Amino acid sequence: MPFVTVKMLKSKERDVHVKRKLVEGITGVVASTLNVKPEAVWVNIEEVERENWAEGGKLSVD
Repeated sequence: MPFVTVKMLKSKERDVHVKRKLVEGITGVVASTLNVKPEAVWVNIEEVERENWAEGGKLSVD
């Protein structure tokens, strides 16, 4: 059973409808690529607060 984790910055613009579309797309690609049933694909979305994410040595809030 494939397990996919998507880690991204938390965003007010990203509502449940956008997440649903993301999960459907990922599930379809993984199922097709690995030749498994979509029901076997698990997707976990982890949203990280901007103050807990850094890039290039600087926090995203800076």
